[in-house]
Amino acid sequence: MTQLYDRIGVGYRALRVPDARIEAAITRALGDAESVANIGAGAGAYEPRGVRVVAVEPALTMIRQRPAGAAQVVRGSGSAIPLADACVDAALAVLTIHHWPDRMRGLAEMRRIASKRVVILTHFHLTSFWLADYFHGIRAIDHEIFPTLADFERQLGPVEVNPLPVPHDCSDGFLGAYWRRPRAYLDASVRTAISSFAKISDAETASGLARLGEDLDSGAWEARHRELLRLDALDLGYRLIVAELA
Repeated sequence: MTQLYDRIGVGYRALRVPDARIEAAITRALGDAESVANIGAGAGAYEPRGVRVVAVEPALTMIRQRPAGAAQVVRGSGSAIPLADACVDAALAVLTIHHWPDRMRGLAEMRRIASKRVVILTHFHLTSFWLADYFHGIRAIDHEIFPTLADFERQLGPVEVNPLPVPHDCSDGFLGAYWRRPRAYLDASVRTAISSFAKISDAETASGLARLGEDLDSGAWEARHRELLRLDALDLGYRLIVAELA
């Protein structure tokens, strides 16, 4: 993860602007936690305000983009969190766990450092997302790297699974953010802030972009997905996982 984000993370903060609706859902999930460890914290998105926060992030490119006044940051990996047992009320991980070198150990680490709860934003599938029709490798890669519900339960015990539909105008430019704005994926700067595009081949990227561009110009994309243009939000498999520990 360190090498990946030191390579693609330049300018990340400008394209991955926290979405207020997602932020509100994360804040609700954190509940009464007065201290939070943000694991895989990146440039500081979704770190709660009004509580004590410590951020853990391995990539210097990301750490350098944290704004003035951001929480204290410790350089480290989610698979070996450099914090003491039960040192915070809650451990938080937002769209990061799939990058960790040892995801199962990382889940155990989050449970170790938290005394009350673990909150994780992740996603389970891309089967309903049209983008995978153009870039087949993304679906295959995500199938391999994202933990399953059974994985979460094995390490954290019983979990609450909360669907998190993606707003059509989501300000945080993660993979599913532009589901109703397909031309955005043709923008190279947008793709640099989406790690999935760094994991598929240049040939697949070029082929997928060509086909998507042709379908948008011809009207084929709109004809195929006209119903999406009437939706304000779409369930693409993003989920807030909450494990109560106390």
